[in-house]
Amino acid sequence: MATTTVWWVLAGLAVGLELVSGTFYLLMLALGLAAGALAAHAGLSWALQFIVAAAVGGGAVIAWRAYRQRQPAPAPASANRDVNLDIGETIQVAAWNADGSATVKYRGAQWSVERLPGADPVAGTHRIVEVVGNRLIVDKLPS
Repeated sequence: MATTTVWWVLAGLAVGLELVSGTFYLLMLALGLAAGALAAHAGLSWALQFIVAAAVGGGAVIAWRAYRQRQPAPAPASANRDVNLDIGETIQVAAWNADGSATVKYRGAQWSVERLPGADPVAGTHRIVEVVGNRLIVDKLPS
């Protein structure tokens, strides 16, 4: 079997393993293996093919890791609009109970509502910032 074929088969296996496992880093390593295949096509020696594959694959992993570390951490699922579409919606709170909770009708059902810690119990329009079980955690919108 030709050296180039070995590199391409290894790159394909890395992509297949990534599809099964879901680890994006295997795609970065597959890039390195593809670079090794291109180095083989260019007629470089076996040692140089390994160096090219390691440099490209390792460099891609390091670059991807650096990129991911610069990104902000995602919000927890209970406060993430991508997971829970109620986040960011508004509700009307008519009155607060003495214990700091309220009950509102939202989406056709009764919901228990709590304020963000430190927020004043003021009636009016509030924005949902988190959903914890069947409780809506809200923040007062400015008037």
